[in-house]
Amino acid sequence: MLVLLPPSEGKANSGDGAPLELGSLSLPGLTAAREAVLGELVELCSGDPEKAREVLGLSEGLRGEVAKNAGLRTAGARPAGEIYTGVLYDALGLATLDADARRRAADSLLVFSGLWGAVRVTDRIPSYRCSMGVKLPGLGALSGHWRAPMAEVLPAAAGQGLVLDLRSSAYATAWKPKGEVAGRTATVRVLHAPTRKVVSHFNKATKGRIVRGLLTSGAAPENPAELVTALRELGYTVEAQAPGKAGKAWALDVLVDEIH
Repeated sequence: MLVLLPPSEGKANSGDGAPLELGSLSLPGLTAAREAVLGELVELCSGDPEKAREVLGLSEGLRGEVAKNAGLRTAGARPAGEIYTGVLYDALGLATLDADARRRAADSLLVFSGLWGAVRVTDRIPSYRCSMGVKLPGLGALSGHWRAPMAEVLPAAAGQGLVLDLRSSAYATAWKPKGEVAGRTATVRVLHAPTRKVVSHFNKATKGRIVRGLLTSGAAPENPAELVTALRELGYTVEAQAPGKAGKAWALDVLVDEIH
């Protein structure tokens, strides 16, 4: 199973560890594309801070993120699972998983990123600020920059099993499973059952709990139909829509009564 996650907007501090080694990150086929984004981002943030803040869409209160980006090559690096914080990652609780669940997390979780493309939770990265919606002056829209290299690398990373896609729409634009891979992909919406509406905080927290439940239970669904069964066994109410034609993903709605 490969689980596709969005990053968190807020991130933990980099700490005092050794700096980034770009070539050590998972999915080495993305290295050249990563270097292109990293190089332009560092250059941008080392110059006019106002221009950098405008390009990155940062408020005045986030001015410090520009200086952080300028120092990315020398900043300390930590496992991505420690860098990404926020509602989904709090609910997932990687640090509190037992050894077997942590091993499954290292093998199955893939976090998408405007800067790195996609990383494993064990990949060591510095804290940064660069969303997939950014348009860099040289490279342009990052979602477009990542599309070709992702199309080359991700099908192999998906292997032959289930792809559970929990990404937000901005990050889903960087890679859309196609063909045979799409047929074993399941996208998930979390809906407040009484209103059948998506509530952002509630949606993220529930997705984090879903991933945690799959990891801790040892469930190993091999396709979307088996995922539906696994989620129901974990106590979730799931409505599933199988694709009407080849090359399309399954659509799953998880209905939850309480918002918390």
